[in-house]
Amino acid sequence: MWILAQTTQPAAAQWYAAEFLNNPLWSWAALFGALVATLAVGRLISFILAAHGGKLVDRGRFVALGMVLRCLAKPAGLIILAGGLYSAGAFMRLDYVLYVEGAGDAAKVRDLGWLWLAACRTFAALAIGWAVYRLVDVLEFFLLRWTSRTRTQLDDQLVPIIRKALRIFTVIVVLLFVAQNIFNMKIGPLLAGLGLGGLAFALAAQDPIKNFFGSVTIFADRPFQMGERVKIGEHDGTVEDVGFRSTRIRTRAGHLVTVPNAMVAGAPVENISRRPYIRRVLNVTVTYDTPPEKMNRAVDILREMVAARKDHFPPDRPGQVYFSEFNADSLNIVAYYWFTPPDWWEYLAFTHEFNMELLERFNAEGIEFAFPTQTLYVKGEGPITADVRLVDGERGRK
Repeated sequence: MWILAQTTQPAAAQWYAAEFLNNPLWSWAALFGALVATLAVGRLISFILAAHGGKLVDRGRFVALGMVLRCLAKPAGLIILAGGLYSAGAFMRLDYVLYVEGAGDAAKVRDLGWLWLAACRTFAALAIGWAVYRLVDVLEFFLLRWTSRTRTQLDDQLVPIIRKALRIFTVIVVLLFVAQNIFNMKIGPLLAGLGLGGLAFALAAQDPIKNFFGSVTIFADRPFQMGERVKIGEHDGTVEDVGFRSTRIRTRAGHLVTVPNAMVAGAPVENISRRPYIRRVLNVTVTYDTPPEKMNRAVDILREMVAARKDHFPPDRPGQVYFSEFNADSLNIVAYYWFTPPDWWEYLAFTHEFNMELLERFNAEGIEFAFPTQTLYVKGEGPITADVRLVDGERGRK
């Protein structure tokens, strides 16, 4: 039961003795002056903290301290306001009854003092939460400086996610603290209801949850990093972004493909950028009428060319050349080499120069390259005759 009650106010003969909510007008004037002074002091302190913090950051010395001062500038004004409100309560009589909750022995009297103290505590809690919320930027600064020392760039992508999670966590904790400790709200049943609702939401949102845990797997295993070329399923391209739900890949054709992280975590990931070399299998075909001595010379030419370029191959994988196959229309020489460094454009330039030299040396030696040809031999007992008719409409001519 809610009952609005008011204490008896004595009659005032003069205007300065008039009362409002059991407080004379001069008390309200003093409260107004205290609030103005508190706001002015808070604004001044906020300006000083922000100015000194900005100077430290701009100079590049004590950057972390400068960031802390800047983060505390605005929350400092709010917490000074909370302290000013609490101190201004000394000028006020706060025994004005607002309402009575309950009945009998269990009745609770809610007066103006309770509301005043609750407001001061709320402002203080919000100021502290705001400060923690902004100080997450300082933690982000240290995390980015730490991740910049690692080779992988996935750590850099993880830092903004940690920042958002910490800020959301801070907001939730502050709201729950204010509700339970200041306004005496029972949050246990609320949390239980949220738990049941969360279970129903989880059952209805299985795919987003799978994608979330897929992103956790990606950040934990680090199968690739930003800017690397990967092949996931049929998608071959450069990784541009890794989020909570999906990974974005820029294909070789320039298209941007968004792949769900659940698929990335469950599919084989071929990291092309991390290959130590680029392997080439070169099949050189020559004609069947090539004599054995020229065939040996062709193999020797390829081996000389490969040996002259050994600086581009790993020490444990020198190039190899062999006469490998009797094809249906050619004699086949196969050459293997493993090019390093595994840069695609350098590999193409190397291949171009290798092919040009091979063409020139084969032409100089008179070794002919083979191309698909077929020779048909037809055996018959008599001469071959043919009866050719040209048909024009319904008439035929022989």
